[in-house]
Amino acid sequence: MARTRVGVVQGITAAVILMVMGQQAAAADLVQAASIPEVGVLASDEGDLGDLGDLGDLASEWPSPWQIRLRGLGIITQDSGYVNGVPGSDLSYSGSVVPELDITYFFTDNIATELVLATTRANVYGEGAVGGLGNIGTVWMLPPTLTLQYHFTDFGAFKPYVGAGVNYTMFFNQDAGSADALKLKNTSGAALQVGFDYMVDEHWGINFDVKKLFLKPDFDVTVKGAKQTGSAALDPWLIGAGLTYRF
Repeated sequence: MARTRVGVVQGITAAVILMVMGQQAAAADLVQAASIPEVGVLASDEGDLGDLGDLGDLASEWPSPWQIRLRGLGIITQDSGYVNGVPGSDLSYSGSVVPELDITYFFTDNIATELVLATTRANVYGEGAVGGLGNIGTVWMLPPTLTLQYHFTDFGAFKPYVGAGVNYTMFFNQDAGSADALKLKNTSGAALQVGFDYMVDEHWGINFDVKKLFLKPDFDVTVKGAKQTGSAALDPWLIGAGLTYRF
């Protein structure tokens, strides 16, 4: 598990480094574009020099590629799962509402990448043939999600987007309830996204966002001394609303 967590941290770090490298490249391109008119400056009149000054003003007003959002996030899981070897077994999970932070980097006006950071707690309940177990246990989840987005820019202040990417969920602080022991295993899955920003001014906006994560972690459980395995079909919907800030 330690190697897996190190791999996740390295992956997230690599993503952030790529964002920074992209910002530096964009800045270099902008400086180069701003320097091109200097070829004709020696042969221009004062009006042309004024145009060059205007270009410098445009460069200084170029929007930052960085954006952050702070949202309230509702997590709604798919209540499904099973214990291997127990016909008719099923599982359900508690939902939650948590704060969430995301960091977005724009490569162009239309293409961006988003890193979502949040953590939540869930109870695992036995259903069907194992319904008598009630609350099997409680787990905490850290599900960082990285998506590649396409932003539509033809609707003024209303800026819808779609995205797709990958999620890696880590489970920690796992406490058994009616079971003797419970351990959900870290897992990865695909992520889909749709949402919009409504920009109030150059920097501030209101955001609404919906994500679907496809997560089916395996688990080990011990009940009355008997060790068993199974799969928990979480597949949560993440529904969020909050504030956007574009630097």
